[in-house]
Amino acid sequence: MTRSRKFLALLLTISLVAAACGASDETSDTTEAPVTTVAETMEEEPMAEEMADIVDTAVAAGSFTTLAAALDAAGLVDTLKSEGPFTVFAPTDAAFEKALVDLGMSAEELLASPDLGGILTYHVVSGKVMAADVLGLDGQSVSTVNGADIMIGVDGDAVTVNGIAVTATDIEASNGVIHVLDGVLLPDMMEGEAMEEEASQESLADIVDTAVAAGSFNTLATALETAGLVDTLKSEGPFTVFAPTDEAFTQALADLGISAEELLADPNLGGILTYHVVSGSVTAADVIGLDGQSVSTVNGADIMIEVDGDVVTINGIEVVTTDILTSNGVIHVLDGVLLP
Repeated sequence: MTRSRKFLALLLTISLVAAACGASDETSDTTEAPVTTVAETMEEEPMAEEMADIVDTAVAAGSFTTLAAALDAAGLVDTLKSEGPFTVFAPTDAAFEKALVDLGMSAEELLASPDLGGILTYHVVSGKVMAADVLGLDGQSVSTVNGADIMIGVDGDAVTVNGIAVTATDIEASNGVIHVLDGVLLPDMMEGEAMEEEASQESLADIVDTAVAAGSFNTLATALETAGLVDTLKSEGPFTVFAPTDEAFTQALADLGISAEELLADPNLGGILTYHVVSGSVTAADVIGLDGQSVSTVNGADIMIEVDGDVVTINGIEVVTTDILTSNGVIHVLDGVLLP
């Protein structure tokens, strides 16, 4: 009897130990299982929502509706939704509106233009070129998908492309990056077009004859003749002339308290006139890109260009008409006279 009780006690002890060991093993198994499960769950958990591609990013922004419509019309949507990567210098809707006014055409005419694809691909560079990369390209030309080059300019924090300001940078997309422009880049489209333009240029009158024909620059024409500058401004050039109207000269003479005859007899007349002339053909689009910058004139002194929205001033004097093309340059009309 005593021996049986001892045996039962021993058996009970063994059972309890076994149970404890089993519980320990079960606890260990239970602890390890969730670790494996969590790790697997983390690996299988989808990543954060991917960025949209360039086209969808532009559409979502809401300020590139004209660009989006143009890409669709030109059949470039699939291209800019592909893997890329691409860098797009994207004009805003406001930039397109200004360009259409300057070109004298409607949005419908732009979308129907056979040159539309070439214009759009002139805004695209292969590869992902971030703002930091662009800053290192000051003064360099960069090839576009169009095949033609764009020129990068950097002045402090201001970056321009072909003289057009970059207003926002590094809008990243899944297949590249967007930088925002406040103007539209216009390439020399095709050799045929270039030949047509050259022929058209040859049919234009020179700066002097254009001014005379306009009928509103009589004082300027007389002053150029008196100063012996007619032959210069009829030469090949090219030149950019900021031309005061007759009314502008009348106001300046009143402010100076002198007559037209006294102005024409002034030994400084040549210096005054050449202060209105810049070497090279500087179009309105170029001028807009020069906001806050000084530009050297043929006189040797600088003029200051300022842009406020659609208003451009030279030394505080407003430019009232732009891009009167001539065979040897371009005329922009001033409502005042620049005095060096």
